[in-house]
Amino acid sequence: MTIFEKAFCRVYQKVMFVFTLFLDWSEPQTLTGPGSVKKLPALIKEKGLSKVLVVTDKGLMGLGLLNGLFEELDKTGIGYVVYDGVQPNPSIENIEEAKDMYNENGCQGIIAFGGGSPMDCAKIAGARVVRPNMPVEKMRGVMKIMKKIPPLFAVPTTAGTGSETTLAAVVTNTKTHEKNACNDPVLRPKYAVLDPELTVGLPPHITSTTGMDALTHAVEAYIGKSNVKATVDYSEKAVKMIFENIETAYNDGKNIEARNQMLLASFYAGMAFTRAYVGYVHAIAHNLGGMYGVPHGLANAIILPVVLEAFGEAIYDKLAALADIVGIAGETNADKAKAFIAGIYAMNERMNIPTGFTQIKEEDIPTIVERALKEGNPLYPVPVIFGKEEITAIVKSLMLAE
Repeated sequence: MTIFEKAFCRVYQKVMFVFTLFLDWSEPQTLTGPGSVKKLPALIKEKGLSKVLVVTDKGLMGLGLLNGLFEELDKTGIGYVVYDGVQPNPSIENIEEAKDMYNENGCQGIIAFGGGSPMDCAKIAGARVVRPNMPVEKMRGVMKIMKKIPPLFAVPTTAGTGSETTLAAVVTNTKTHEKNACNDPVLRPKYAVLDPELTVGLPPHITSTTGMDALTHAVEAYIGKSNVKATVDYSEKAVKMIFENIETAYNDGKNIEARNQMLLASFYAGMAFTRAYVGYVHAIAHNLGGMYGVPHGLANAIILPVVLEAFGEAIYDKLAALADIVGIAGETNADKAKAFIAGIYAMNERMNIPTGFTQIKEEDIPTIVERALKEGNPLYPVPVIFGKEEITAIVKSLMLAE
């Protein structure tokens, strides 16, 4: 990149940062602790709603994870219809189907129940309800919706995405195999339910990859250039809680306290990155997901330490601070930073997360790089601005032989 292109990115980021100072960053109203999902219908009734759309996926329906919620909705007299067609990377088609179901059944609010995919689908479906003449493709980018969506109640079943508190949603265009990131404060849920009992049945590999997704949110927000005191505090809390609890949750899935700590960590990480943004880890991960269907948490887990290494000494001081928080020692800040990155690699290895991707094809790399740069520059306030050469090197380093 030229010096002028980099300067434009920094000016754009400064303008966006100043703009964020005038937005409402209050936390969503939360219900927390074991069994808290059963308190949600009473909250919905309190808000004057009589019928809601529940957005989820067939896997969660098959596990019976929503049964307790449905029973309480029935007891409380709240009507509901269920859209369970959400795919792992929610598509424009999913969103249109959910939006149509909402309108056809006279719903007044939406419950997003699941991981990041149902939440992203629910957010953009709500946006389509209030913006019927704006196609999903036009919502890509920043501040494109700008109209209050129906009341959104977010119930995460994974401790990772932080979607229950973010203004972001990511949608897959199945025709172009491209992921579109939509960012608008109106997408931020006003209500969140953090019930660790809903995460007890998560398989170990989902526990690990979604947990590393939350770590990526916290770290990318922390090392970026758009932090305020609150986002720094949220990031530090999240990183400490994840380092202390992720492997316990991975090895002992029924440990309610570890599950609860991971849900809170994911929430804090979401609070951090929805204001301070993410970086190139996400830009690359989104496009590997769009191109090959790689689960987002898995992609972030693999890419995170590689990108941190690529930033080099520019982030040593900040990574050293995180190293101190999690108890990683070193004589100098450079030592601590490198040990922190090594700690991420080691956690990945202990949780059987691979070091790269067998899916990446040489001929796809230019497209992946172009799309990653389109997402990352100028929006993400990364510590070092990369261009085509640097992102290409990172993507190539992630290739594994089949």
